[in-house]
Amino acid sequence: MPTTTIAGRRIDVNEEGFLVNPDEWDEALAVELARQIGIEMTDAHWAPIRFMREDYQANDKVTPTLRRMSTAGGFNVKELFALFPKKPAKKMSYIAGVPKPVGCV
Repeated sequence: MPTTTIAGRRIDVNEEGFLVNPDEWDEALAVELARQIGIEMTDAHWAPIRFMREDYQANDKVTPTLRRMSTAGGFNVKELFALFPKKPAKKMSYIAGVPKPVGCV
């Protein structure tokens, strides 16, 4: 398992760079993860990230899909694509420090 340094901390990541232990996540780390993929966090970005983390914890540590973000979280899919271009579910889960949703390429 690779280890990397992010925001001055040693973090275990998988082969794609996703956190292995979601409990190592905090908002300062999220800002740095977002910066690494070209996203500057705003208030609009935080709402889906926080929902994703809460839903992940509440649902047996299963990362919510884009559909669940829309139906359970009430987020507009087009807005998520605008905030997290091209692959919003993958980018949100990366920033939120949770595994990619099932079926996410």
